[in-house]
Amino acid sequence: MASSYELKASARDRVGKGAARALRREGLLPAVIYGDKKPALPITIPVKETTITLHKGGFTAQIGTINIDGEKHQVIAKDYQLHPVRDDVLHVDFLRVAKGATLTVEIPVQFINEEDCPGLKKGGVLNIVRHTVEMNVPADSIPEALVLDLAKAEPGDSLHISAVDLPEGAEPTITDRDFTIATIAAPAGMKETDEGEEAEGAEEGEEEASE
Repeated sequence: MASSYELKASARDRVGKGAARALRREGLLPAVIYGDKKPALPITIPVKETTITLHKGGFTAQIGTINIDGEKHQVIAKDYQLHPVRDDVLHVDFLRVAKGATLTVEIPVQFINEEDCPGLKKGGVLNIVRHTVEMNVPADSIPEALVLDLAKAEPGDSLHISAVDLPEGAEPTITDRDFTIATIAAPAGMKETDEGEEAEGAEEGEEEASE
């Protein structure tokens, strides 16, 4: 199971807000590792390295390694707390990842061939309904993104999950419908033109009928 990042950590025996503030003054963050039917393990991790890892993107969709005094734990970040004003990282919850496990993670959606999209060339607008999709995926093959090809999308088209070539073993948590990921909104001028053409067609039909 490949790791995308590794953070050095130490076991933490002090808990509470006061202890957390003291840790942050030392450049450390309180965190906890839980899951896999084992006791929760409070730890400290470095503020700087954790912040850099988080801002690289995909923090909650990547397998990481927490090195606690030489003992390595495979984890995935399930949640993190930010300061409401400064956006500093305050706390991280990690979930242990067992070999062969299936995880539920939010996978980002990536759009390709926008420059070739007929709908966008005609003045349409890409309306993204879902920037991420919640998926059940094997822990050892979490996709970086779900790729949606816009090469043939026309104005007014809706692009559904069925249009995505899903990685092997991965499936969305929503299985009862073919949900929409994005649409190509037609420009207002095109709508007016279409309505005008329909009206003209109706008038011609009426004239022919009267003759």
